[in-house]
Amino acid sequence: MNVKWLLAAFVAAVVAAPALAQPTGTLKKIADSRTITLGYRADAAPFSFTGSDGQPAGYSVDLCKRVVASVERVLNVSNLEVKWVSVTTESRIPQVVSGAVDLECGVTTITLGRQEQVDFSNQIFVEGGSLLVRAEGGPLRLADLAGKTVGVMAGTTTEARLRSVLKERLIDARVVNVKDERDGVAAVIDKRIDAFAGDRIVLLGAGLRGGGGDVLSLAEEDFSFEPYGLMMRRDHAFRLVVNRALAQLYGGKGIVEIYDRWFGRLGKPGPLLTAMYYLNAFSE
Repeated sequence: MNVKWLLAAFVAAVVAAPALAQPTGTLKKIADSRTITLGYRADAAPFSFTGSDGQPAGYSVDLCKRVVASVERVLNVSNLEVKWVSVTTESRIPQVVSGAVDLECGVTTITLGRQEQVDFSNQIFVEGGSLLVRAEGGPLRLADLAGKTVGVMAGTTTEARLRSVLKERLIDARVVNVKDERDGVAAVIDKRIDAFAGDRIVLLGAGLRGGGGDVLSLAEEDFSFEPYGLMMRRDHAFRLVVNRALAQLYGGKGIVEIYDRWFGRLGKPGPLLTAMYYLNAFSE
């Protein structure tokens, strides 16, 4: 009797196994359509931007391409169609929540508040919020912003943190919103604002692209900590596929190649970023 019961249980398990292996949620959506939709920023170099060939490019974009390869292996399909959708700081979360974007490949900071609406991959980069200023006479520290005007993009964690720090430190600065990185850089160069607040490496890339290499500089003080992640809907199975791809990348030589491609001229990764790669290279 026991042997028959065990045999029946084994047969039932074997029959049920394929059903359990069937993709659900985002993975099923991708499998059924043979398409994965990725969001990217057109103006956030070197992380996510539109390249000279009109195609998405950047550090975060390269990470997402590795994720796509991992999704193809998991689903046992080849040549998934990759649909790229341009998102902004205002539209990125709604696009993910609505299902218009499966994975956002930009410069989105992981916060607890955002996790009330969306989910994130493990960290892909750590950065600090700083100020882009004129090299001659520009404010080098937060205290130097007293009586001056600083621009920042609306709806970003940088804006929230900047306003909070200024209030905490009783620094009487005027905060205004700029349209995007290009607008912020131009406003500093034209002296319409005294500083443009943003993430340090993004500011550096925007300044170089905006032709301000000779007249712009970064402030000496950071005012925030910005851990970036790839944003997606709440879906544990899809998140696991994404995180497995990142862990394998961090544990091998792939991340070195991607980092060098976009940040190599700035030198090797600092201790904080190196630790982030190491701590997120999870084993199976």
